[in-house]
Amino acid sequence: QVQLVESGGGLVQAGDSLRLSCTASGRTFSRYAMGWFRQAPGKEREFVAAIKWSGGSTLYADSVKGRFTISRDNTENTVYLQMNSLKPEDTAVYYCAGRVNWMHDYGLASRALYDYWGQGTQVTVSS
Repeated sequence: QVQLVESGGGLVQAGDSLRLSCTASGRTFSRYAMGWFRQAPGKEREFVAAIKWSGGSTLYADSVKGRFTISRDNTENTVYLQMNSLKPEDTAVYYCAGRVNWMHDYGLASRALYDYWGQGTQVTVSS
């Protein structure tokens, strides 16, 4: 069974930075495609960023492009989301998600792709 555990959320001011981490256990992490999604109150869960198993390909939502960076360390079984220039509209619960044995570039932005989800970490950005 795969477990994903997020950390790094918190309360910050607009313009600040945060780095979220998601550590996986249970199977060979290097073969996971990994994604970050977020859900604000009253809204559907939306795609934020994703990274291919090898780390060679990344994908971002337009709303975070240029501000957020996804990366991974397969030796540490961890994926990161570096969030800079945070805005109040970035306030949400952030979830990491994993899909085992997905080697493709397509589909990474789709919630339906992912088999495993973390419990979420709250990010609150005050104005």
